[in-house]
Amino acid sequence: MKRILSLLLAACALAPLAAAAQPQFAYSEVKPAIPVETDGKIEVVEFFWYGCIHCYNLEPAVEKWEKTLRKDVQFRRVPAVFNDRWAIDASIFYTFEAMGLLDKLHRPFFDAIHRERLRTDNQKEVMDWLQKQGVEPKKFTETMKSFGVQSKMRRAAQLTALYKIDGTPAMAVNGRYTVSTEQGRSQNGLFETVNYLVDTIRKGGK
Repeated sequence: MKRILSLLLAACALAPLAAAAQPQFAYSEVKPAIPVETDGKIEVVEFFWYGCIHCYNLEPAVEKWEKTLRKDVQFRRVPAVFNDRWAIDASIFYTFEAMGLLDKLHRPFFDAIHRERLRTDNQKEVMDWLQKQGVEPKKFTETMKSFGVQSKMRRAAQLTALYKIDGTPAMAVNGRYTVSTEQGRSQNGLFETVNYLVDTIRKGGK
C-alpha cells in the first residue's frame, strides 16, 4: 500500500513538470470560421504588405518553411489591404500573378522596395523598374486595371477585414485561426504555431 501511495505521489509531483514541458502556443480563433478557397486541403494564408520591413525580413524563412509543408496543405499569400496605399501594392501583386510573373518578380520587387528605396506609389518609378525586368509597362498597366485583378484586390481587402488582421505579417489557418508575429514571438515561433494548428486540424481538431 505504501509503495502504491509513493508512486501516486511521485506521479502527482511529475504532472506539473510534464504540463510545463508542453509547448504553449498563442493564437486567435476566428468566429465564425471563414470558408477557405482551397478544396480538400488545409489552407494556410500569409497576409503581407510589400512595404512592410517585417514581411520582407520574414520572406526567406517563409520560402524555406513552405518547402516543408505536406501535400495536404495549400499555402498562399494574400496582400493585406487597409487603405488605398496598400491597395496599390495588392494590385501589383495580383498583376504579377495574372501575367505569370509572380515567381520571377515577387522577391526582386521586395528587394527593390527595401534595398533600392523603390516607391510603389510612384507610377513612373514602378514602370521604369518593370521595364528593366523586361516587362512592357503598357501591358502591365492594362492588366492592373483589369476586372480580374481589381476583383482579387477587393477580395483581399475583404479577407483582411474578415480575419480582423491589424498588422503584417500574419498567418491564417484554414479559416479558423490567426497568428500574429507578436503571438509567435519570433519567426520560428510563428511557424511552430502554424504547424501546431495545421496538425490539430489534420487530426480532426476544432
